[in-house]
Amino acid sequence: MMAHRVAVLALDGVTPLDLAIPTQIFNARPETPYEMTLCALGSKVTTTAGFTLVAAGDLERVRAADTVIVPGYEPLVRPPEAVLEVLADARDRGRRVVSICTGAFVLAAAGVLDGLHATTHWKHIADLERDFPAVQVDRDVLYVDEGDVLTSAGVCCGIDLCLHLVRRDLGAVVANQIARGLVAAPHRDGGQAQYVPAPVTAAGEASLSDTREWALDRLEQPLTLRALARHAGVSQRTLMRRFAEETGTTPLRWLLNARLGRARELLETTAHPVDRVARECGLGTAANLRTHFRRVLGTTPTAYRRTFTH
Repeated sequence: MMAHRVAVLALDGVTPLDLAIPTQIFNARPETPYEMTLCALGSKVTTTAGFTLVAAGDLERVRAADTVIVPGYEPLVRPPEAVLEVLADARDRGRRVVSICTGAFVLAAAGVLDGLHATTHWKHIADLERDFPAVQVDRDVLYVDEGDVLTSAGVCCGIDLCLHLVRRDLGAVVANQIARGLVAAPHRDGGQAQYVPAPVTAAGEASLSDTREWALDRLEQPLTLRALARHAGVSQRTLMRRFAEETGTTPLRWLLNARLGRARELLETTAHPVDRVARECGLGTAANLRTHFRRVLGTTPTAYRRTFTH
């Protein structure tokens, strides 16, 4: 595999968790082509946690990168002009430019987000809208993919975005292997709400995680709201409410994404005909599978298999 150079550009006041996500996911592995370098304007970077990091790369390494990732930082002051110039140049040269959390403010200040959809941490959405009116801000998403420019919502949504990038580059199998190593969910759709109203299960209520695991083991079967509610031992209305509280999405949308994920793995790892893949992932027919692939992935199952067969 050809090397893919990833520069993680840390500003003073970088958020440690935002920084850790891309450096962990894009760290060198035998199954990936990534060469990751921590970069900064100077050799040392302060963090919001009070400790200081030593960066191995400078802005020249950023210029040489294929993907540039800007983690979140505080306070949200305008970055140095040298930083803005290198980001604008990366965008002009067709490099992939990515932000995590409040890193979106850096991309916006560089003009990278002008005319595009973008997101950031839910607490700072209004500030991004006010300060950068040329940006089309999406409030209730985990991340936004605009091709070569991608932004994520707050902190842990950076995991979803970085795994999404791996999935785009190398396919679902490799992305899921990395996710398992992180003990992270293998895929959360970018269109889910970033702010889950009740992330902690209320007293007296059991989590729906067992029901989701039950469904994942039966994706080839016709799973209805009634069947999910029966397994969870709740009404359909309660299932809908608690599913949204725990996952930020609806049961049927979650099922569709899980089935597409299963289809992608089958296409990458087996020689099954497309109609068999459709049956085994629960999407029924090859025509139905093609419809969802075109709508969600912008490609066909056959083209996807050619790209990501291992």
